[in-house]
This record gives sequence, C-alpha cells and structure tokens, in this order.
Amino acid sequence: QVQLVESGGGLVQAGGSLRLSCAASGRTFSAYAMDWFRQAPGKERELVAAITWSGSNTYYADSVKGRFTISRDNAKNTLYLQMNSLKPEDTAVYYCASSRYGTNFSEYAMAYWGKGTLVTVSS
Repeated sequence: QVQLVESGGGLVQAGGSLRLSCAASGRTFSAYAMDWFRQAPGKERELVAAITWSGSNTYYADSVKGRFTISRDNAKNTLYLQMNSLKPEDTAVYYCASSRYGTNFSEYAMAYWGKGTLVTVSS
C-alpha cells in the first residue's frame, strides 16, 4: 500500500521559512516524479512545484519561483519543499503527490496523494 505522509506545516510570520517533508512508502520512490500542490480555502488546487525521478528537472509555479525549492532524497524516500520569504497568500493545505511516471509531473499523471499539511502565514 502506497503511503505519502506530509509534515512540517505550521504557523509562521510573513517573511519566515518552513520546510515541508513528504515521507513515501509502498513503492519504489526513486522511480517516480513527485509534486507539491496546495489548496487555499475557497480556491482550486494549484501545482506549486514538481521534480522528476532523478531530480534533474524541476518546475515551479510563477507565484513561488525564487522563494520555494523542491528537492528529494531517494535514499531516504523523502520529498522536500523549502519555503522562504513566505507570504500570507501562501496559506494553504500543502499536499505531496506521486506520479505514475518518472518524468511526467503534470497533475493528470499523479497516482497517489498524501493527506496534506496546513501552512498558515500571518501578516
């Protein structure tokens, strides 16, 4: 059974930093692309960042480019999202997701989802 468990969310002041982690089990983590999504209250889910199986290619939404960094440690079966210079508009539940493929990290390629971790940025 595939499990994705996010952690690291919390309350932070604007301008602060958080690092989210996503621990994966139940499949060969290193073979698949991974994504971070977020969903704010009353808004649609948004793809925030993505990374291929090897980490050689990444994607960032324009809204987080230059502030967030996605990375992975395949030896530890863990995905990370380093979030710096946080803004109140970054407040959302953040989800990690695992693709069906190694290099396709589009939303439609996602096969498994975590339950999310809440990030709240106060002004």
